Amino acid sequence: MNLLFFKGKIRLLFLFTLFLGGCDSTFRVPASTEEARLGEFSAVHEDFGKLPKPKEKVVAAVYQFRDQSGQYKLSEVGASWSTAVTQGATSILLQALDESGWFVTIEREGLSNLLNERRLIRSSREQFQGGSQQGPLVPPLLFGGVTLEGGIISYETNIVTGGAGLRYFGAGASGEYREDKVSVYLRAVSTSSGRILKNVHTSKTILSQKLNSGLFRFVSLNKILEAETGFTYNEPSHMAVQEAIDKAVYALIAEGIMDGLWETDDPRGKEHPAIQEYLEEKKMTYRTDHPGDIWSTRKRMNFGITSSGTMYDGDYEGGMFMPGMNLSFGFFQNRSLSLRWNTGAGRVEARDAFHANILYSGFDLRYRFFQNYRGGPFLKAGGGLLYHTEDYSLNFDFDNNIIPYINMSVGYEWLVRDNTGLSLSLTNQQLLEDDIDGMVYGRFNDRIFSVDLGVRYYFGGARSEE
Repeated sequence: MNLLFFKGKIRLLFLFTLFLGGCDSTFRVPASTEEARLGEFSAVHEDFGKLPKPKEKVVAAVYQFRDQSGQYKLSEVGASWSTAVTQGATSILLQALDESGWFVTIEREGLSNLLNERRLIRSSREQFQGGSQQGPLVPPLLFGGVTLEGGIISYETNIVTGGAGLRYFGAGASGEYREDKVSVYLRAVSTSSGRILKNVHTSKTILSQKLNSGLFRFVSLNKILEAETGFTYNEPSHMAVQEAIDKAVYALIAEGIMDGLWETDDPRGKEHPAIQEYLEEKKMTYRTDHPGDIWSTRKRMNFGITSSGTMYDGDYEGGMFMPGMNLSFGFFQNRSLSLRWNTGAGRVEARDAFHANILYSGFDLRYRFFQNYRGGPFLKAGGGLLYHTEDYSLNFDFDNNIIPYINMSVGYEWLVRDNTGLSLSLTNQQLLEDDIDGMVYGRFNDRIFSVDLGVRYYFGGARSEE
């Protein structure tokens, strides 16, 4: 008894060590303070290098680029008067304009400070020269050809939330996530006429994640082992604002090149690869919803090949997973409710009891919940006929070996390309007769479960606009 108890403790200690080791590789625990470092740049910042160089830089003035969303940080303990986004967006915009290589930025946010300093310079020179107006003058201020206006116009919280968890025998893990969204508008205004030359807007999601895992078990009658670990990751809202502003500056430059507002030193001009890449991205925005999911482009018909793992569940025990294959042809795939004809072959077997080869064919209706998205769950129901035999031969016995069935499935499909989809589903094929295994026993008929992984090719016309 003591030996078994000692082995149990060793086993638990080993599992706990693996538990902590796995957690250590998942997140970084700060063990000491860190020195100051240079600030991070957004992922879009590197795209400025792809743009063509300007023939002449544009002198731009930014008076104020502020938070117009009016949003405050969420708080679970009470009211919070801290704003949800940074109030220093003007500084971020000025850096983005300067780093883009397309603009000469001039100081306007602190214009009063600048003018006061220039008065001090003139006053000091006059005093040094004994009140004389002679001597070098303060050079005039540079004026902007365009002024850039706009701001952070919205901050939406909890546009997407979710999570998952699993706990078994005192051990488990769970995870949660949340996405917020910040939107930025930027416009260029001509200082000579006041005409708005171009207006662009961009958005960026802000991800927050939380992962937890724990262990709670009785190791003996009066002793409990309990362990917990976890971490959270919150994408900084400042970095999200920076990336959205960088993207807005990038879009403003590209749109200005397309409209001829400013010229490039590259002879390709509008045909530059970076501009064409921007136009392709812009085209995709018309097929993208607010969380960033792309609308689907399913055609009217599809052809599919599915590999299955089937398992018999009937009067004999010991059902085994066996391989199978399915071919299908779908109609009305550009609608949420579609029709599909399918035919397949496989094998069912119970260990040391019976085996049978099966051929089946039938029709089913599929309902896709998020038809307009590239990915989403679906439900499927239908029926058909199943032929079973112990050995494939040319002498088919259709009188005794044909069984009608109904089938129900739940699954998920994702379009990896506009005309190609991958699907994973779980299917219950309920037989309407109880003699596929040669035995009639119990209240329920035999059935066949299967796990299906399929590839579908879509063709036959443009997608529906429904």
